[in-house]
Amino acid sequence: MNCPAKRLQLRVLLACALWDACYATHYGMLFPRESATREIKELNGLWDFRADMSPNRNLGFEQAWYKRRLAETGPVLDMPVPASYNDVTQDPKLRDFIGWVWYDREVVVPVRWGADPRTRVVLRVGSAHYYSVVWVNGVKVAEHDGGHLPFEAEVGHVIGANPSAPCRITIAVNNTLTLETLPPGSIQYMTDLTKYPKGYFVQNTYFDFFNYAGIHRSVLLYTTPQAYVNDITVVTDFADSVGTVAYNVAVSGSSVASLKIALTDRDGRCVATSTGLTGVLKVADVMLWWPYLMHVNPGYLYSMEVHMQVVDKGGAVLEDVYTLPVGIRTVKVTSTQFLINNKPFYFHGVNKHEDSDLRGKGFDWPLVVKDFNLMKWLGANSFRTSHYPYAEEILHMCDRHGIVVIDECPGVGIKDIRSFGNASLAHHLDVMGELVTRDKNHPSVVMWSVANEPASEMPPAGVYFKTLIAHTKSLDATRPVTYVTNSNYARDKGAPFVDVICVNSYFSWYHDPGQLEVISLQLNTQFEEWYGKYQKPIIQSEYGADVVPGLHSDPPMMFTEEYQVMVLQSYHKVFDQKRKQYVIGELIWNFADFMTAQGVTRVVGNKKGIFTRQRQPKAGAYTLKERYWRLANETGILPPWTKYPCSL
Repeated sequence: MNCPAKRLQLRVLLACALWDACYATHYGMLFPRESATREIKELNGLWDFRADMSPNRNLGFEQAWYKRRLAETGPVLDMPVPASYNDVTQDPKLRDFIGWVWYDREVVVPVRWGADPRTRVVLRVGSAHYYSVVWVNGVKVAEHDGGHLPFEAEVGHVIGANPSAPCRITIAVNNTLTLETLPPGSIQYMTDLTKYPKGYFVQNTYFDFFNYAGIHRSVLLYTTPQAYVNDITVVTDFADSVGTVAYNVAVSGSSVASLKIALTDRDGRCVATSTGLTGVLKVADVMLWWPYLMHVNPGYLYSMEVHMQVVDKGGAVLEDVYTLPVGIRTVKVTSTQFLINNKPFYFHGVNKHEDSDLRGKGFDWPLVVKDFNLMKWLGANSFRTSHYPYAEEILHMCDRHGIVVIDECPGVGIKDIRSFGNASLAHHLDVMGELVTRDKNHPSVVMWSVANEPASEMPPAGVYFKTLIAHTKSLDATRPVTYVTNSNYARDKGAPFVDVICVNSYFSWYHDPGQLEVISLQLNTQFEEWYGKYQKPIIQSEYGADVVPGLHSDPPMMFTEEYQVMVLQSYHKVFDQKRKQYVIGELIWNFADFMTAQGVTRVVGNKKGIFTRQRQPKAGAYTLKERYWRLANETGILPPWTKYPCSL
């Protein structure tokens, strides 16, 4: 056996050992896919809606609104799902509402779903902000703490009680933030009755985006057999021209199951097969998953079909089929480089937000496709999911198009020392578990980000982040872990535990505003101090300047398009020096303008986008496009047509 083959075999054995240690009690959250054994019923559209405007926001529970149709307990509004509720009405109270809101809808479920005891029926909510309680026909079936991530519950036992009757789904959602939620916040009661009405309160937040709320992603009913594929984990590797997919399949509903695993290429040809819950698929002449603009064939995906069979006590054969897209690639970090498939990768990309007119954070396919077209036009090869997990459909797009993702949890605004307590940490650990469980198989996801700009200089931060980062690595040892900092390097308590240093800085904006000449010196000092202290590669994870579209000035002044261009160009000069050493990426803040809470420092939102909120380019977009295509073309491995982005 040659040396690469020996190393590959060792890595496979280590991957299997990791599963034995970490996934023995693991519960999956596979993305719903239709197959020969699974059906999906989408429940998007108009739902009945009411905000609980009572002083204690608890009237809905006191009067048990979930026991009847919501329209029978009071007035209701039409509310689209998925969407934030804040911007779709003319009621200013609802736009800034804090507390419980209620949704309900009656749906027709196929009779066979409820009547067949061999069919498992699951209700799945893609995301609701932030605390949710779900009832089906008045029976409580689920409770979930946290937004941005899916949750689900089996509901067949409720539907089966009367399979021919309409199925009423009620969802109560509360967007209140406390010091122990992610993101954290606090409720402040105004007790001066000469200035505020009795019981008046405001929600304080410690992040710079609007606290949109509601049901933000799809609500689905889907089926599986009673014995079913519960979870799949894949770890990929390669040596020379041979790729490997080490897999682990978890089955629920039966202790004995036979499996057939088939891996097919993009053309539908079977390239590897296996049996058993755990195994390794070997692929000759492997096609690796490469990032956009790093290879002539980016985003290559195989399909892994898992076919499970179980014989029940009566001798009947139960089958389940699930197909998982698989990209074969490796990720490694050295003290100066980020390697994808053993080749240096440089992040030239963006930070984003799930944010748009009317929909707020509601998932919207036209917006998603438009954003991907703009990113590819820009020459961006990556983005960070600032500052929370995005819809999994977006990650599927990244997988297919080769867009690299830094996957960030909702740990933004951890500023109060009380948010580093045990209760906060326990919730943070749960959230990272949900995030890794959902996104572990996406080849586009190359790094986990466990927080953005926490008060990492505080004494409790060291233990907090050491525990959090170690836990994340125990869930997934194949990807590096980071968090994003803007604190002083000498006082940072969490940086020793991360694999990559991500730094946000806004020289000549929040610091020395208007003084463009200091950027070069201050940015160079920042890099030298961080690298000198930790000897780890660095990503400039945020930089930029606000722009009011169409505002111009010469000489450049703050908020003009010319000023943003000058800020970008000043940063880029230093990036070009440091990327030859240890800087491995640059992510502009921000891809597009986005909404924030009202305040004297924001004019209808944050204007640091290189695109407007309506996705029209500012001057900075053209500056960035020219740079990103130049960086891509420096690799010398692109096909000829990609050297001329105007032809895209």
